[in-house]
Amino acid sequence: MAELLRNPDKMAMAKMELSRTLGGPQHIVEESDISRLPYLQAVVKKTWRLHAPVPLLIPHRADTTVNVAGYIVPKNAQVLINYWAIGRDPKVWGNPTTFLPKRFLGSNVDYRGKDFQFIPFGAGRRTCPGLPFGVHMVHVMLTSLLHYFDWELPDGLKAEEMDMRDKFGVTLQKLVPLRLIPRQGS
Repeated sequence: MAELLRNPDKMAMAKMELSRTLGGPQHIVEESDISRLPYLQAVVKKTWRLHAPVPLLIPHRADTTVNVAGYIVPKNAQVLINYWAIGRDPKVWGNPTTFLPKRFLGSNVDYRGKDFQFIPFGAGRRTCPGLPFGVHMVHVMLTSLLHYFDWELPDGLKAEEMDMRDKFGVTLQKLVPLRLIPRQGS
């Protein structure tokens, strides 16, 4: 939600897609609606890339000594994957800190662990067991929040003044908590 408030043009595009696809607020958002909302799905993917659910993925142990990009990883070494850094790697993502959901429109890059550059829930046997539930909840909640409410920043705060830094921890949260004032949409 913070990225959409910081980028009102992207918020407008998401709300326009919702209005065009679902109609007015009398339509109750259902899981089956999500597949008809490609821009909203792209917003979620872009958000997971920039603001990962967790900064570091579950630790792994090297089965054998291996050379990774010129670095020797000895057998039995604990390996942590810094997903936060992967999501901001300029070699993979041009202009990595810019919120551009359209990057994911028509893209086959998926969050289910098949594309190393985009693994917010991990990959392989250690994929997050809550992935299906989490994906469902995020899409339905964001769709509902956008569909049923208009959102604005409080106290004259300008979008470009928003502090978008994350607070590092087991999960990532905004360093400065986001205060939103919901207003029932018309």
